[in-house]
Amino acid sequence: MGQIDLDGSNSTVKADVIRGQTGTTVKLGGVLDTDGNYIQTEKGGDLTSASPLVIDTDGDYFDVTGTVSFAAMTVAADRQFTLQFDGVLTMTHHATNLDLPGEANITTAAGDVATFQSTGSNTVQCVSYTRADGTAVASSVGKHTLWIPAAAMRPTDSNGCDGITDVETTSGRPDLQVLDFDTSADEHAQFQIAMPKSWNESTITFRVFWTSTATDTDGVAWALQGVATANDDTINVAYGTAVVVTDDNISAAEDCLVTAESSAVTIAGSPSTDELCFFRVFRDVSDANDDMAEDARLIGIQLFVTTDAGEDT
Repeated sequence: MGQIDLDGSNSTVKADVIRGQTGTTVKLGGVLDTDGNYIQTEKGGDLTSASPLVIDTDGDYFDVTGTVSFAAMTVAADRQFTLQFDGVLTMTHHATNLDLPGEANITTAAGDVATFQSTGSNTVQCVSYTRADGTAVASSVGKHTLWIPAAAMRPTDSNGCDGITDVETTSGRPDLQVLDFDTSADEHAQFQIAMPKSWNESTITFRVFWTSTATDTDGVAWALQGVATANDDTINVAYGTAVVVTDDNISAAEDCLVTAESSAVTIAGSPSTDELCFFRVFRDVSDANDDMAEDARLIGIQLFVTTDAGEDT
């Protein structure tokens, strides 16, 4: 069978006209009538996962075996094809080579099915992706926040800040639960998080929510550091390098003050999955910006973490 060319005429071509034809061009001006038959796609042979993944020409539906991840495909232009994955691998998003839903990487599972369109030679877009378990694709991949209120922290045993304090603003209005940090020396508080498996185990950032009893414009410096511990690791380990973020009061007491987002915090201990991360927050009174003569009141910390999977299985 040869090429079907729509020439703009108003005609219907029955399927039996082109049965058995080879090397010919059949021009259509309208609907292709299959005369009760159907246009058939074909399952090709299995594809062994590789980087890049080579799409064969013996079909339109393929099983992908193996677990080799890839970020590109070798395929001719103008093909639509479907892949069923037989195992776990990662497809890496690329805006041109492999455009994935949500512009995020996808980690496959056995039974996942995806349909692709090659808009050019080796230029592929995923037009649909269905997970075997029915969950959404890349619904939570990317940058996310974790809120840790001061009430979830405790002063460290050495050089700790004051314990949690309940502060009433006005009766019937929000109360504050704060940790107070002195101006005379660095004081610390600690919290810990069992990080989600979907976390990419890389750097994090943070910002601090705080307040003051003063009505001046003096500044404060907040610092955060962390360390990860795995099963059977000692917890008696040093924190990573502290990262400092500064802020200033804005001439009013009991205002909600929020720092800018910090630079990247590297968590010590070579973080991996299923690990417990300990964090220490402190007021860095030696920082040039820290000139408050009164306590700085910590309301909470907002962590920014990046995930690279849509779930924590």
